[in-house]
Amino acid sequence: MKEITIENLNKIEEEYISDKSCAIARHALTNTGIEVAAQSKDTVGTMDFNFDINIKTMAVNNQKASGRCWIFAACNVMREMIGKKIGVGTFKLSQSYIAFYDKLEKLNYTLNALIDTLDRDYDDRTVQFLVQSGVGDGGQWDMLVNVVKKYGICPKNAFVETFTSNNTRILNSLLNAELRRFASEARLVNAKNGMDAVEELKDSYMKRFYKALISCYGVPPKSFDLKYTDDKGNFQIVRGFTPKSFFDKYIGKEIDNYVSCINAPTKSKPFGKSYTVKYLGNVEGGKIVKHLNIPMERLKELVVSQLKDGEIVWFGSDVASYGDRMRGVWNDQEFDFKSLLDLDIKMDKGESLDFRSSAMNHAMCITGVAFDEKGVPTKWKIENSWGNDRGKQGYFMMSASWFDQYTYQAVVNKKYLTKEELAAYESEPVVLQPWDPMGSLAD
Repeated sequence: MKEITIENLNKIEEEYISDKSCAIARHALTNTGIEVAAQSKDTVGTMDFNFDINIKTMAVNNQKASGRCWIFAACNVMREMIGKKIGVGTFKLSQSYIAFYDKLEKLNYTLNALIDTLDRDYDDRTVQFLVQSGVGDGGQWDMLVNVVKKYGICPKNAFVETFTSNNTRILNSLLNAELRRFASEARLVNAKNGMDAVEELKDSYMKRFYKALISCYGVPPKSFDLKYTDDKGNFQIVRGFTPKSFFDKYIGKEIDNYVSCINAPTKSKPFGKSYTVKYLGNVEGGKIVKHLNIPMERLKELVVSQLKDGEIVWFGSDVASYGDRMRGVWNDQEFDFKSLLDLDIKMDKGESLDFRSSAMNHAMCITGVAFDEKGVPTKWKIENSWGNDRGKQGYFMMSASWFDQYTYQAVVNKKYLTKEELAAYESEPVVLQPWDPMGSLAD
């Protein structure tokens, strides 16, 4: 039966009315939210902020109404490295500086992709993917590496936040409208005057994009002085840094030691191979976004190894599922939608990727872990970028089961990889389609 019939609806309604549990659910849901009504307190006692490994880190930041979590998480990693080298317990990097050049490079990258697909029909799936996705705030670890190696980094006081850097929705909407106009205009110009004219058109767009970004973010610094008070109370000043020389001095080649490992248990992505995604990137001529796919148990081993050495871990997960954002807890055992609404939304992890039920959408840093008596992780401590008024001064935690199901990526030092794993990572990657779920961006 394809159509809905009144007779069938009446039958379902009679069944509903006769079920007293449905009445309880209805009374609850007409007075409060679904997540509140579905929340169980049975596992709350196990989710406290006590951890076997608990790395002391600097205070959390706030990305506000922007999708820069991946930049904030990477800055958290880098500021810890800088803090140890200059002897300070707190340090702030400019996320806005990195976001400025990421946006500029993404615009250029997307214009080139649109030019690359000029010979395809406008309704070709790749063309439609490019114009629909456009340019946003989100990104991947390798994209971060591309930007900082090319443009460097700077302290926050050298390039401060603006209203737009904290509230990016309208700017992104305008930039993407302009990208779509280029996609249309470039086809007409190419048909009439050829590719040289298209390249001239692109240059005119990039000139306007650059000016618009400066208007919204400010003029990026060419030089600055590093001023700080060290842990011994001594004021220090180092003059004459450029963003690039500052990066080279305090981070430099160390950033090349980190590789992206993913857990994507789908039939199309066998473990032990490296993968990339077509048209996923930002800096033309930079390194490609590359992932080594490994089993979850191995991913956790690598994360724990890095934590044991006192170093936090950049990672990506799906924070849209099973979360209490005010308490700062992600725990799939804490929400019972099945009993409340008879909706069983849980899926096998691989199936949830294939059918777009879940994907990596947020990047943070792992700073701690608790173990049971057998040494198996039971929960993880997380440094988030949503301000200090949520969780425990902005720090969150994840249950073991939630972590296994909804964590997709962790960036670890390659020294922890086996020779076979490193060889697999460094091999020629399998190229995935642009719309593959592992091409999703953290924002």
